[in-house]
Amino acid sequence: MKPYYVLPLILLLLTAPSLAEDAAWDGKKSNFHSFDKWNFNVDGASCQVVVPKKAAEGNPWIWRARFFGHEPQFDIAMLEKGYHVAYVNVGGLFGGPEAMARGEKLYNFLTEKKGFNKKPVLEGMSRGGLFILNWAANHPDSVVAIYADAPVCNFASWPAGAAQGKKANGSASCWKQCLDAHKLTNENAAASKTNPINNLEPIAKAKIPILCVVGDADKVVPVAENTAVLKERLEKLGHTIEVIHKPGVGHHPHSLKDPKPIVDFVLKATK
Repeated sequence: MKPYYVLPLILLLLTAPSLAEDAAWDGKKSNFHSFDKWNFNVDGASCQVVVPKKAAEGNPWIWRARFFGHEPQFDIAMLEKGYHVAYVNVGGLFGGPEAMARGEKLYNFLTEKKGFNKKPVLEGMSRGGLFILNWAANHPDSVVAIYADAPVCNFASWPAGAAQGKKANGSASCWKQCLDAHKLTNENAAASKTNPINNLEPIAKAKIPILCVVGDADKVVPVAENTAVLKERLEKLGHTIEVIHKPGVGHHPHSLKDPKPIVDFVLKATK
């Protein structure tokens, strides 16, 4: 081979994997904090995946529920460690049956078609807590860890609020959407098994590591009606969780300015 052919050939071989990876994602490409993000549909479900520069061994991933891109410091830190970050749009579904169905579409696509790890880390902010807790209860063998941030654990707290005699700053319109999504009434909602706080046995039995980050002054999703109840009920079932308290902080800002404690928790859980 002539010398002037060698360099172009080497460059082609070096760039081939990234080109192949780009071609493997069928959708619209954009930028997420210097990482490639792909928007696509799976059987009608709107999905997003952010791709790390180099995937970590075992193809681990963060499955974010709701508010994609908000307070992204944890997601960015995990991307830098080789984790993919995935999202499926479950807006207005409040962790109900249709949300679970959309989640199954994304999960099956990523694990069966893309080789993602069978056990993602679930990340849920605020109402995203409804999705991640119900997914974990319905699929306890398909979760490696849970990071819940100011999570709604009990929809009789938020969005119900005063409609269920709770102190949470509820939302009448969201409460109606929630009831419709779960096919419930105001009378039978609190005791429903689709209310995550009432279906914790599978999570406890699977011993799924859970970290909650909460603002102690949260009036939208009060800790006493959500994370505190989650912790108490799981402890009665023989399971413990970690809680990081932010004194004097309300529902916002979410996450931590320095996400290291969350990252350390996830790395320990997925070791």
